Amino acid sequence: MTAQIIDGKAISAQVLDGLEPRIAKLKSEGITPKLDVILVGENPASESYVRGKERASERLGIESHTHRLPESTSQDEVLDLVITLNEEPRVQGILVQLPLPEHIRESTVIESVLPSKDVDGFSPVNSGRLLAGEDCFAPATPSGIVELLLRSGNPPDGKHVVIVGRSNIVGKPLAALLMQKREGANATVTVCHSRTRDIEVHTRNADILVAAIGRPNFVTGDMVKDGAVVIDVGINRVDDASAKRGYRLVGDVLFEEVKEKARAITPVPGGVGPMTIAMLMSNTVKAAENSLSQ
Repeated sequence: MTAQIIDGKAISAQVLDGLEPRIAKLKSEGITPKLDVILVGENPASESYVRGKERASERLGIESHTHRLPESTSQDEVLDLVITLNEEPRVQGILVQLPLPEHIRESTVIESVLPSKDVDGFSPVNSGRLLAGEDCFAPATPSGIVELLLRSGNPPDGKHVVIVGRSNIVGKPLAALLMQKREGANATVTVCHSRTRDIEVHTRNADILVAAIGRPNFVTGDMVKDGAVVIDVGINRVDDASAKRGYRLVGDVLFEEVKEKARAITPVPGGVGPMTIAMLMSNTVKAAENSLSQ
């Protein structure tokens, strides 16, 4: 069996292309979508992700501004900036890049963002609306996974989806999205985690397996049933002396093994990652559209 490679770059480009007429309509009504990002410290992965957001914004004509703050920035200073952006009508989207330095309580900062500008979908209000099946800003990575499944011809409806990982960023919101009673969802969802016993028993029963555990090459070929769809969310650096930078990126899935059993699989890089940025752009445009009625 040769697995279908689900191309996140190509699908993310489709999503971005679909935003262009919506942005043009907003501009014709005098609104240019604006996203403000708060980046505290110099985390290399965060900096790389933020640069990706800036490039996507420039491509679409979305105004983007990144507030780069030193590691020593206090929690109160971050909260003051969020309050200022909450009150700025030209800013429709606010994103606080995680992780924050240890001296800043992430939940306090996230809760301070207005739900109407919370394009990351992490505020308690948007999390609650997501669980209730109401209109909201859903987190970008889970939303991107759903788009990957639908646009690659692998809808989750009626399928058994097993998610390995229970984070607030991916595992939990993805489970909530997939179990909704609507087309493009309607899945039976199992969530596995570090305390799950005999995890391979669950993963081998998955029609769709999502690996989001943050452990390189954790999912091996014997953990996947023949013909499963495998979505690899992990991005892990492993040492590689032969690589130009001394390391290479791998996912949570042992790709070369699993691709021989899967019907479809996402690569790392080039799978879920581009979709996260595309869905953030989508949420920003949605926030701008919502602002017209406020």
